Amino acid sequence: MLVVFLVIDTMEKLDDFIDRQATWDIILLYYFYFVPEIIKLIIPVAMLLASLFVTARLTTQSEWTALKSSGVSLYRLMLPFLAVAMVISVLSVYFNGWVVPLANKKKFTIERVYLHKDVVNASGANIYIQDTPTKILSLGYFDDSRNVASRVSIQDFDVSDPTVLLARVDAVTMVWDSSQHQWLLQNGTRRWFTQGRETMESFITQPAGVLHFDPEDLRKKQEKPDEMSYYDLKEFIQNQQRAGQDASRWLVDFYSKISYPFATFIVVLFGVPFASIRRRGGIGVQLGISLLVCFIYLIFMKVSEVFGYNGDIHPLLTAWSANMLFFAAAVVVTLRVPK
Repeated sequence: MLVVFLVIDTMEKLDDFIDRQATWDIILLYYFYFVPEIIKLIIPVAMLLASLFVTARLTTQSEWTALKSSGVSLYRLMLPFLAVAMVISVLSVYFNGWVVPLANKKKFTIERVYLHKDVVNASGANIYIQDTPTKILSLGYFDDSRNVASRVSIQDFDVSDPTVLLARVDAVTMVWDSSQHQWLLQNGTRRWFTQGRETMESFITQPAGVLHFDPEDLRKKQEKPDEMSYYDLKEFIQNQQRAGQDASRWLVDFYSKISYPFATFIVVLFGVPFASIRRRGGIGVQLGISLLVCFIYLIFMKVSEVFGYNGDIHPLLTAWSANMLFFAAAVVVTLRVPK
């Protein structure tokens, strides 16, 4: 299955790599970093096919009949399958949360250089940041190489009435002080607005105050969830929530980093009882049905994600809804087959 994925994707992107004059070592490196993402996607399908194949072989060769006649129940037969599936599910949590994002980050870097996909440059003009629900920053330009922002404006609004401006700072530049881990404003003015009166003072250099981002955060804000590790995505979501943003989309991706690996356990729980009954058509029919089940699972997961992204369903419920539905189906199948 891994080879099939790689061949199809290579046929799709090879012309683009050639047009961008990418060397063979770059192309091989790209697909080396692409392999973890593919493995993440196909582990549940591969586990289901493996468990079905083994169980179906036991059934067609009458070994399952011999086991039952010696007193071995279906539940006993399922134990080693489920034990291996649980171990792989737990390992996949780490694999999906840390290994895959690291590989994706390197893969996306190659895409941006040679395929011009999702080109990201932290340096840019007219950058707007909502640091908290009552604090908004605008940066005329940010130089990523020097960590310097120019034409900076910081506006603080009233908590009770966000339309009321309480204070404003305008500075020519804002520099990141790596030794003090803070932003420094240079050559600007600070104004306060109280009871219809304005108070102003000028300054040469002074701290910008409490700001919840640094130059690295400006880069992270442009990353995809697939590029972020488990803790990086969690921190990103907290920053978005502190700024008053709707983080439903990122919360769905965050919870999915844990829920998707356990699909491996659930499909095995579904597949072993299903394959323990001899059916007309042999193993081929069972494998076809199992693949259909996997596709239905993936389709249901993607459809539910849309509702979660829009905030119609709680993100946690969205991430686990497919697992809960197919777990219930697996229990029903297990209870109905002969033990």
